[in-house]
Amino acid sequence: MAKANVVIVGAGPGGLIAGMLLARNGFDVRIFEKNALPGGRNSHLDVGDFKFDVGPTFLMMKFVLDDIFRAVGRKSEDYLEFVRLDPMYRLHFADSMTVDVFEDKDKMKAEIERHFPGQSAGLDTFMVKERRRFLKLFKCLIRDYSTPWSMLNKNILGALPTFNIMTTLYDKLGDYFKPERMRIWFTFQSKYLGMSPWKCPAIFTMIPYVEHKYGIFHTKGGLSEISAAMAKVVGELGGRIDYNTKVKTVQVEKGAAVGVELESGEKVRADAVFVNADFGYAATSLFPQGAIRKWTRERLLSKNYSVSTFMLYLGLDKVYDLPFHNILFAKDYVKNITDLEKGIFPEGNASFYVRNASKFDEKVAPPGMSNIYVLLPVANQKYPQDWKALAPRLRDWTLSQMEERLGMKDLRQHIVAEKVIVLPDWETQYNVFIGATFNLGHNLRQMLYWRPHNKFEEVKNCYIVGGGTHPGSGLPTIYESGVISADMLCKKYGTSCAAGINKVPDD
Repeated sequence: MAKANVVIVGAGPGGLIAGMLLARNGFDVRIFEKNALPGGRNSHLDVGDFKFDVGPTFLMMKFVLDDIFRAVGRKSEDYLEFVRLDPMYRLHFADSMTVDVFEDKDKMKAEIERHFPGQSAGLDTFMVKERRRFLKLFKCLIRDYSTPWSMLNKNILGALPTFNIMTTLYDKLGDYFKPERMRIWFTFQSKYLGMSPWKCPAIFTMIPYVEHKYGIFHTKGGLSEISAAMAKVVGELGGRIDYNTKVKTVQVEKGAAVGVELESGEKVRADAVFVNADFGYAATSLFPQGAIRKWTRERLLSKNYSVSTFMLYLGLDKVYDLPFHNILFAKDYVKNITDLEKGIFPEGNASFYVRNASKFDEKVAPPGMSNIYVLLPVANQKYPQDWKALAPRLRDWTLSQMEERLGMKDLRQHIVAEKVIVLPDWETQYNVFIGATFNLGHNLRQMLYWRPHNKFEEVKNCYIVGGGTHPGSGLPTIYESGVISADMLCKKYGTSCAAGINKVPDD
């Protein structure tokens, strides 16, 4: 059977992964990207002489990326320079407690004993029990859920007892660690999934598990280099990427995608269309009126979404002695999380994240200078705020906290370049639906079959990749969405492109 002509809307990581795999397997691949660079929110922006990742800064489950490169006859290390972080990150509490979080088990146990004597044995139990669970759950994440019957597959049925449906992430961590603060060490990531640790499903213990098991990596030049590398491979394999080319609409005839119309008016026919735009934006803006019946704007707005983010990208003429990743907790962390869920602006009581890349990566700033990336979670556009008035105030408060809590006493006088992204910018500049930068939330009603399907249920010959579809947001799962969707099309043409991918490393 002849292979298909495939159009991919967007050169984000999910679309690039799909493009790599399809091009390798003989499909004619053409990707349209509205920006001048690949990556979407996994691209970079230049502020003066400083280079910043727009979005993701944590690379977990590197083995998934390595497998994908191998599947297309490449080695990731030939394209990217990886740095394994040690410590992975530092946690800063408002009462001055700091915790370095290590991949190395002995170092991590020593850090636990430093703060909570007698609790380190819980890490051993955590790693043993959560590995068993992860191996079962991972098999569930790497397949499609396009029909109700797909939920009856043997992997789901075998893993069902491990789902702990009635247990929260915070409560589950209590099986291993009794101190409240220790549980917070292992659960803070949940707010990026759109949930508090007190509501997040227990299955997401897989996130701290994979951090501690497989480590966290950086790529020299920033994680945007991953997208650049994948775009290069697409070209090497015969695919084409058209930059500065915006897709106006997906063309639909008799309920099936038949190509795209570009903003220029040009129409490009295709046998299959992959949509790598933000899902909420795509469903409400990229399809002809009447083509989408289920995922209407009203229904989308009724769903649970992640937080948005207030961003500071700071270029400094100084380098500070700080770890690579730093998470600063609000004085009242529970109230901060509760306020985010209610859409209350985090005035004076916010948690935020600071990346200090330049101490470890000479490619992101001039010599003797540093690139400081700051992310502060805020409620999404369901709860509109006057950002023109709020942005300067929030910037000032955040800088004050950095000066006080990170020892960056002279921070302001060393800022030589700066860019701010506020919530509305995500919607207007990056086409992120309601500014929810981590996409649809990951509560159980919005996972697996109940998430937008990889093979789009509304339009035939159309596939969805990215954080809005299964398996979800975060780089490794976005990569998986590209693998799952590409393999579904490959199988339609009598082949497979997922062989050798998702081999979990042995102990």
